[in-house]
Amino acid sequence: MGRRILTVDDSPTVRTLLNSTLSDAGYDVAEAENGEQALRMIGEDQFDMLVTDLNMPKVDGIQLIEEVRKLPGNRFMPIIMLTTESKDGVRQLGKRAGASGWIVKPFRPEQVLGVVRMVMP
Repeated sequence: MGRRILTVDDSPTVRTLLNSTLSDAGYDVAEAENGEQALRMIGEDQFDMLVTDLNMPKVDGIQLIEEVRKLPGNRFMPIIMLTTESKDGVRQLGKRAGASGWIVKPFRPEQVLGVVRMVMP
């Protein structure tokens, strides 16, 4: 079994694209629709990486990263932030929360794989 990646996005289209891209590259992918669902899944299972959207209902990407970083065993888990926001201030918020990398939407599959391989060699 490949390394496990949890993808979190409220857009079914984005989740499908991420799942297809990462699965085709040999990763085992699980999906969550929002940060609240992702936190439940992370509490119940172990993942090697998290790829999360920034703007989501219930628990946004920044809150999700902050909560994941507090959980035992996840302090150093690679976390990639996906967002339509390209402003440096938003990027700094993600970095302070604990994001390992950043991808601006829309993205290309090879761009996602490049960042994944960079932060989780």
